[in-house]
Amino acid sequence: MQLSALAGIGLSLPMAGIINACSNHPEHSLEFENLISDLLKDWCDGMIKVQINNPENLEEHGALGCPSCSHIHGRCMDAVYPFLYMADVSGDKKYIEAAELVMTWAENNVSQENGAWTVIPNPKSWKGITIFGAIALAEALHYHAHVLNEKTRKAWTNRLARSGKYIYDTFTIDFTNINYGATAIYGLSLMGDVLQNEAYKAKSKELAEDVKSYFTPNEGLLFGECKKSSNKLSAKGLNGVDLGYNVEESLNSIVMYALKENDEELLQLVTKSLNSHLEFMLPDGAWDNSWGNRMYKWSYWGSRTCDGSQPAFGMMAHINPAFGTAAVKNTELLKRCTADGLIHGGPHFISAGIPPCVHHTFAHAKPLAAMLDHWQHLPEINKNTALPRTIADGVKHFKDLDVYLFSRGDWRGTVSAYDAEYHYKYDYRQASGGALGALYHNKVGLLCAASMAEYHMVEPYNQQPQPNKDIALTPRIETFKDGVWYTNLYDLPATVSSTDNNDTIELLSIVKLKNVERKVVEKTAAEFNIAYKCTSDKMEVHVKTTEDILQPTAFVLPIISPNNELVTKVSETEITIQKRDGLVTVKSNASIKIKEIEGSRTFNMVPGVEALPLEVFFEEGIKELLISLTVS
Repeated sequence: MQLSALAGIGLSLPMAGIINACSNHPEHSLEFENLISDLLKDWCDGMIKVQINNPENLEEHGALGCPSCSHIHGRCMDAVYPFLYMADVSGDKKYIEAAELVMTWAENNVSQENGAWTVIPNPKSWKGITIFGAIALAEALHYHAHVLNEKTRKAWTNRLARSGKYIYDTFTIDFTNINYGATAIYGLSLMGDVLQNEAYKAKSKELAEDVKSYFTPNEGLLFGECKKSSNKLSAKGLNGVDLGYNVEESLNSIVMYALKENDEELLQLVTKSLNSHLEFMLPDGAWDNSWGNRMYKWSYWGSRTCDGSQPAFGMMAHINPAFGTAAVKNTELLKRCTADGLIHGGPHFISAGIPPCVHHTFAHAKPLAAMLDHWQHLPEINKNTALPRTIADGVKHFKDLDVYLFSRGDWRGTVSAYDAEYHYKYDYRQASGGALGALYHNKVGLLCAASMAEYHMVEPYNQQPQPNKDIALTPRIETFKDGVWYTNLYDLPATVSSTDNNDTIELLSIVKLKNVERKVVEKTAAEFNIAYKCTSDKMEVHVKTTEDILQPTAFVLPIISPNNELVTKVSETEITIQKRDGLVTVKSNASIKIKEIEGSRTFNMVPGVEALPLEVFFEEGIKELLISLTVS
């Protein structure tokens, strides 16, 4: 009923007509508005601190320098929108100067004759990112062009027209990963209004119709993060889905277009999709993308180079108030990961001393500016409604992913047998093979989180190098034979089943140990059962085999823990970790060791956390390991 009422309202307001179904001027959370405003100012000031002002060197002049990367990020001109917003609301000319500088750099270095912008200063590099720059420039001109002088305003409008033509001529819904075609839905509609070009709006409507077939059959998850093979199913019949790209980029565009153009059918589809995606938000506002097929960019709060989930969820809070909670909680998490005016790519970058990539900040600043530009027309947004995973109890199986979520008491976890791969030159492997992708406890927070099985720079211009020894964070069985790594993480056909009896949840994974080439280990135990048992009081992992173990074989259980937490070895089979709000105890029926590293902690870029890499080896004659975790 709410969707029908919304779709029946004429969009008389400029651009986004994002109106509550019951009131044009609802009460808003002043706390959330202040959070967004303060954070956006902090980020804009942080970007200005790293902006290069060197007119003698046009290859750098105006760009945003990156504290972590040796190259300039070609998309830094996306910052034109948040800069111009700040210039408008503050009256401070430094923000106009910053906006003009990033546009100057872009024109000197990544602008192409056909209207595109490239991802790096190389005319042969990827041009699809033009859609993101075009949306940023169009939003800046639509809402804040009056702060520019006439010459600049005209030049930028002409530049937008050139990029619009490139997008109009080039983009289809499936010419590459779905996030490009999906984002062009809103982008072309927006540019159609700003440039008064009806052809762009017509193309936008065509793409909106096309995207309606890109929602999975059961849970309505947006799929297509698999380049041209987006319609190719995995061996289990599953589509390519990435949570990070969906919630932080594609769904934003679909929501903003559907609201703007009163597309009721699309609103119905996207509402179901938002509800399904929201199931994966952890109670602290993090996005559990442990299983996503592009999780190599997972940064716990979202995805490294996407925009942020605030518009999609905040603008639909009148349909489900929990959407508003998601928008607020995720923004709070972004703030906790911010230092010196820049977002760091995970909660432990700061404690580990890892410098931030500026790309996170200029991308995530845009949706905050969009929220504030639409503020007077938004539904009420607060965090008064519990997230689904906060109040969940039991097991939920996502058929379209073969991923299980479980909840009992304060425990929250994810077990994945998802087998859809990104089909890139690196076979990096997200959480799969019946692995525990995430483990969270309401009292102490994140305890386990998947990383790439092996860290690869899948997108060398959009990822940071791994700063130390690459130790996977995904809990797993592993063995080494003739120097080759075998693990259940590479076992894509692995199966998972679940039961919930007598207050105990059990998820049983039947797995095989394989190498990166998917070959099963020989002349030692290869097939194992992993039983994850959860009660209100305890989380247990039972690992067993009926085969002879002829090679050193271990279950590796990295526990997420920054380096300032006290670790105590109570005995050979018991370790405690003192967290701020509780004591985590790990016990086993065999010796618990810390995997060989320098110091007591490892750090992994995915999802940007430090961990204590515990491992428990099968001892001679023992074919079952029992490992338990409790929190007191």
